[in-house]
Amino acid sequence: MGTHVIKMPDIGEGIAQVELVEWFVKVGDTITEDQVVADVMTDKATVEIPSPVSGKVLALGGQPGEVMAVGSELIRIEVEGAGNLQESASAPAAATQATAAPIMPAPAPAPEAAAPAPKATVAASAPYEPAPFVAREASERPLASPAVRKRALDAGIELRYVQGSGPAGRILHEDLDAFLRQPSTTSASVPGGYAKRTDAEQIPVIGLRRKIAQRMQDAKRRVAHFSYVEEIDVTALEELRVHLNEKWGASRGKLTLLPFLVRAMVVALRDFPQINAHYDDEAQVITRHGAVHVGIATQGDNGLMVPVLRHAEAGSLWSNAGEIVRLATAARTNKASREELSGSTITLTSLGALGGIVSTPVVNTPEVAIVGVNRIVERPMVVRGQIVVRKMMNLSSSFDHRVVDGMDAALFIQAIRGLLEQPASLFVE
Repeated sequence: MGTHVIKMPDIGEGIAQVELVEWFVKVGDTITEDQVVADVMTDKATVEIPSPVSGKVLALGGQPGEVMAVGSELIRIEVEGAGNLQESASAPAAATQATAAPIMPAPAPAPEAAAPAPKATVAASAPYEPAPFVAREASERPLASPAVRKRALDAGIELRYVQGSGPAGRILHEDLDAFLRQPSTTSASVPGGYAKRTDAEQIPVIGLRRKIAQRMQDAKRRVAHFSYVEEIDVTALEELRVHLNEKWGASRGKLTLLPFLVRAMVVALRDFPQINAHYDDEAQVITRHGAVHVGIATQGDNGLMVPVLRHAEAGSLWSNAGEIVRLATAARTNKASREELSGSTITLTSLGALGGIVSTPVVNTPEVAIVGVNRIVERPMVVRGQIVVRKMMNLSSSFDHRVVDGMDAALFIQAIRGLLEQPASLFVE
């Protein structure tokens, strides 16, 4: 038997350090060739690290959240044959194994004498729940009748903690009775209703959440932010979007508002090249870009990511729409590549129906502008002396005042407004 050492690989782009985000193996595990053992994160993306060999995990070289240098030891694996360690290094290797293994030790087995005790305890409290029950997510609405819901509310019970025995998991009165009989799941130990809570949870800021925090802090520290908000009448635009979807949605795909906004930005930027730019504040150099690479701010389970719609100036409504969907899906499923998460020249951010009335988005450095979309609402407006119902939407955009003057920012947003309120002008060359 030998030892194979996997070192932190050179991921490219001049990256010297990466953050260890998550282990998928532990000491003592048997792994196979090409099995993913860990996730690491660069400044731009999460990268999976596979094992080139099969064997048994001897030691892990760090804990999630640690920043590791490229070339440092990531993991040691016991393999058939000689491995990749030199014979002369066998003694130091053993010493390293002895010190490294405790970083992620294998869980100690429970004493044999204590093993029957948990079974007896489970048997004593198992009439209602013989199998482990995982509480529902807070956003999930359990199936239950109004009478059951009222009874649970009066008793201070959150129904997401109650296992239902009715059809499709519906919670019955009998389930509440059984739940209340369990001494381990009373309202004193399960959060719910008016019960007093004393629990607290500490969450380490690592991985993508750490990168988001660092980038936002850096952007607010370095960029001279200012925001500009304007309301836009999108009634005609929405009529056009609905018409196009009815006519071509089945064959070309459904259009959301985003590809129209991208088109408006592309057209408006022709007259405002200073806004489609990067600012290197250390070198004191502004780079104006001809290509419009639009960052699409996307919320995933792990946090905010910004995949990039490249060369939006060359795409049609439908090609840009399809690419936006593809990129958003890749970002939400952590499948976006480093190239797909870098190189944007201006960013578009939208919270959809949750967009609120006004927002103050943070500039995605080294860019100098970000366009924020608020929700569409119907409001009474005065048009040609008559009060009519119109669909209105605010754009809340932020700019780097070191590069973009207030007048230019206002004119840029007004140009976008004009294009969206007269949507035919989006396609007139």
